[in-house]
Amino acid sequence: MYLTVKEAAEYLSLPEATIESLILQKKIRAIHDGEQYLIYKEQFKTHFKQLEKYKELIEEIMNEPIPEDLDVKDED
Repeated sequence: MYLTVKEAAEYLSLPEATIESLILQKKIRAIHDGEQYLIYKEQFKTHFKQLEKYKELIEEIMNEPIPEDLDVKDED
């Protein structure tokens, strides 16, 4: 399925100008049909999978208990 720049911007929650800039920088693959750029939606699958893995990793790190320091001496 192909998306227009506007649809891709909504799908990725980014401004249209950013999408156009990424296309011109060749960071997003797109075809130009003479009037507009068309972006293949499936190219973002890997990106979203990596985001999910990153979120899980951050959550795991945040939930890990802080170990007690063995060198701390209680001096009252």
